[in-house]
Amino acid sequence: MSRESPSFTPALFAFLTELRANNDREWFAANKARYVDEVQEPALAFVEDVGHRMPQVSPYFGGKIFRIHRDVRFAKDKSPYKTHTGIQFRHETGKNPHAPGFYLHLEPSNVFMGCGTWRPEGDTLRRIREAIARRPEQWRAIVAAPQFAERFHFGGESLKRPPAGFNADHPLIDDIKRKDFIAITNLDEQVVTAPDFLQTFDALCRDGGPLMRFLCEAAGVAY
Repeated sequence: MSRESPSFTPALFAFLTELRANNDREWFAANKARYVDEVQEPALAFVEDVGHRMPQVSPYFGGKIFRIHRDVRFAKDKSPYKTHTGIQFRHETGKNPHAPGFYLHLEPSNVFMGCGTWRPEGDTLRRIREAIARRPEQWRAIVAAPQFAERFHFGGESLKRPPAGFNADHPLIDDIKRKDFIAITNLDEQVVTAPDFLQTFDALCRDGGPLMRFLCEAAGVAY
């Protein structure tokens, strides 16, 4: 695949749409070559291309694509395959899926890029909350900056009540109550199949950089 051509094409979304309607092992086996050509290889090429640029954002993040097979051991839905493609550039702190990272989600009618940390473990979550409480002006400056506020919104879950040890009257209590610190920007199929999507993704990573730096520093890892 040429570096000048887009990593993703409409064929990726066409395959995932068909997979949604035929989510069984027989159909997938018959269409495995299509999956490799239209989904897996373009995703791997994207990881490689972003990998050349990511050190300019931060040298501590490496890319991977998530496997297409679902873990159905404890799920009511026994469909064997995911109907989306997930690509993550995760912090080098290890294989912890909750480590800070950048993420791209490719699914028909549901395309987005995210950055941050999802469901951090207890000690890291406490550190992030304490950092927000101690440095409210820094946090406000990050989330109010035009390059962030005009592109991202926060997703994930929050506590209904303030966590233990935090004042319910703190002006940033709604952020302190978050269980996830994930900033999301919604995209669409036309954006990710455009020839300049690599540059678009790179710019989004840079726009989310101040948030990522704050989260990494709070967690005690390099950025």
